Amino acid sequence: MKKILDNPMSVANDALEGMVLSSPDVLRRIPGRRIVLRKDAPIKGKVTLVSGAGSGHEPGHVGYVGRGMLDAAAMGDVFSAPATGDVLTAIQSADGGLGVLLVLPNYGGDVLNFSLAERKSREAGIHAEHVLVNDDVAIKERSRRRGVGAAIFVEKIAGAFAERGRGGTTSLVDVKRTAETVVSNSGSMGVALAPCTIPAVGRPTFAIPEDELELGIGIHGEPGVERVKMMTADAISEYLVGRIAEDLHLASGDRAAVMARGMGGTSNMEKFIFYRDVCRHLVSRGIVPANSFVGEYTASMEMEGVHLTLLRLSDELKGLLEDPTEAPAWHSWS
Repeated sequence: MKKILDNPMSVANDALEGMVLSSPDVLRRIPGRRIVLRKDAPIKGKVTLVSGAGSGHEPGHVGYVGRGMLDAAAMGDVFSAPATGDVLTAIQSADGGLGVLLVLPNYGGDVLNFSLAERKSREAGIHAEHVLVNDDVAIKERSRRRGVGAAIFVEKIAGAFAERGRGGTTSLVDVKRTAETVVSNSGSMGVALAPCTIPAVGRPTFAIPEDELELGIGIHGEPGVERVKMMTADAISEYLVGRIAEDLHLASGDRAAVMARGMGGTSNMEKFIFYRDVCRHLVSRGIVPANSFVGEYTASMEMEGVHLTLLRLSDELKGLLEDPTEAPAWHSWS
């Protein structure tokens, strides 16, 4: 294993510290905890947004903390859910008095620990709710779908909606409804060409021949739902666009936000070639690529591959997506 690090057992803490140091005007860390807040939190008179996950997904989710997106993020070890106590402390530290919405990717450990923290928050008098993000169309059964990409759109759009409502004009119910609208109009799917290596383990998470790829991957370094022969960027994009568009019932004339993400080890050249092909296949279906996002948004360490997320846009969602934010990891090519 060759990685640029100091101690394989402390990578989550070390990376978190570096992220906070890189954006000192926006982020602050609770000492001794894997919790990052926007520097001016708590914001009185605003619905609070809290998310989090395991480390190894940088810049997610710490990079999406800041005005216009999340108020706080709690992070776990590599590909492990944050501790319930850290999620609870994040909620308590960021709560501005109008309630807290938890943005929760649909993975077992995250669901368990965030749900426990949500319950404890309510017992302590904080009105906490959650939205479950389950956008992975590689899994047919909706309740079992993983949260793999749409959480970023939820954090941006619901965060903008909450920011617009500062001063008490927007309720937790309103913000949750907006977040659920994003989830119901989002779909994602990805492929992997090569695995990643978790530093504490020291070996690849799976093995794959040079002439094959994993289709329908998650974001925790795991293999996909199917192994197939290597495909061109055009064939990959055609397949992913088809699966997502059919699942969302995207029709000619619909507008979509397009997020073409690398998985941590994919070159920018490959990502832009993939994005070009995605746009061509959307246009061939009459779907308008209205907002584009190309880059590393939710990595899986150094896994090689790409992940596609499509979001059907209304005028309201498009406007919220384009609202300004100080979150250091938010960027687009739109």
